[in-house]
Amino acid sequence: MVDLRRFFRRDRFAARAGARLLSVSPGRARARMRLSDRHMNGVDVAQGGAIFTLADLAFAAAANSHGTVAVAVNVAISFVKAAAKGTLTAEAREVARSPRLSTCVVRVTDASGDLVALFNGTAYRKKETLDEARRATPARPGRDGAAARRQRGR
Repeated sequence: MVDLRRFFRRDRFAARAGARLLSVSPGRARARMRLSDRHMNGVDVAQGGAIFTLADLAFAAAANSHGTVAVAVNVAISFVKAAAKGTLTAEAREVARSPRLSTCVVRVTDASGDLVALFNGTAYRKKETLDEARRATPARPGRDGAAARRQRGR
C-alpha cells in the first residue's frame, strides 16, 4: 500500500500554494495552510482559489485513501467567513463510497475553529491502484514542465 502522505507530496500545485497534508486514514484526511501575503486577494482576504486548493488536497487524500485512484468529477464550495491571517485546516470525511464513487465533505476552519468554507466533492474511483499510477508516472519533485524545458535550453 502506498504511503498517502508521501504520495500526495507529488501534488506540486498544492505544495506551491503552501498546502500540506497532515494525516490520512481510510475515508479521512487533514491538511493545513498558513496564510501569507501570496494568498491574499484584492481586498486583503484569502483568495478563494487558495482555500479551494487546501480543501481539494484533503478531499483527494480522503477519496484516494482506499488505495485506488480517485479523480474528482464534481465539487462545490461555499465560502462562509473571510480569512485574512493565521492557519487554515481542512478536514475531509468520506460520507459515501461505492465501487465507483467516493463522496466527501470537507470543512475548512481557521485557527479559532470557525468555519471558513464547506466543500463537497464526488470522485470517480478507477480500477487502477495508486501503486500502479505511481509506477506509471514517477514524480520529479521541484521540476515542472517550464523548469524542465529551461534546464534543457529550450
